[in-house]
Amino acid sequence: MKQITQTGLTVENAISEALEKLQVPREEVTIQIIQQEKKGFFGFGAKKAEVEVTVIEKTAAPENSDTLEQTTEIFEIPGELLEKEEVPALSNEQAIEETKNYIQSIAKGMKIEDLSITHEQLGKKVSFYLESEKVAMLIGKRGQTLNSLQQLAQLVANKYSNQFMMIQLDAENYRERRQETLEQLADRMADKAIRTGGRVQFEPMPSSERKVIHQTLSRRLDIDTHSEGKDPNRYLVIEPHK
Repeated sequence: MKQITQTGLTVENAISEALEKLQVPREEVTIQIIQQEKKGFFGFGAKKAEVEVTVIEKTAAPENSDTLEQTTEIFEIPGELLEKEEVPALSNEQAIEETKNYIQSIAKGMKIEDLSITHEQLGKKVSFYLESEKVAMLIGKRGQTLNSLQQLAQLVANKYSNQFMMIQLDAENYRERRQETLEQLADRMADKAIRTGGRVQFEPMPSSERKVIHQTLSRRLDIDTHSEGKDPNRYLVIEPHK
């Protein structure tokens, strides 16, 4: 993983310098703002901006350039279906099968023909496990495709089920690996907040991922965490405890 910490007179200056050193365009990196620039008073107390820029690890490329377009169109279909008249409630087993069929239809629309789906149920929670040679396409950039598919699968399952069901989708143990990554990132960014004495701002992320970071850092008494902004652009901030 290519990563660089860069300072500059402003945040944008720091980002530009980091991109130049990494030799990548802005859309191919994630940016963490470690510290905003401070002008100071008559030159005293001024601080440079500091950012951490990480090159995004690329997943397997789609077979053709239309795949992402097709995926977006498919993801819009369930919203229309769910507005139609109510369907008779089915047993949990039948609702699970309908959800599997729906996921398979999405995969086929993405030109994925070898998808295998298994599941396990614990109370109201049903976990689906996806396996395919092209599973990277189902995960997407930072899990965005998998998260979107999970939300839609949740709607489909509860459209047919006679009781509420909580749906989770996983592929190649992505959820566990992502949690480990977030926990490591949380501690690393908290340490930077203490080292620099300023706030550290994450990129926007789903509430489930913000929750992981909040919980990971809840044991630390030297920092405070809170979220700012509105979904889907809500992000988490770490600051030294005052």
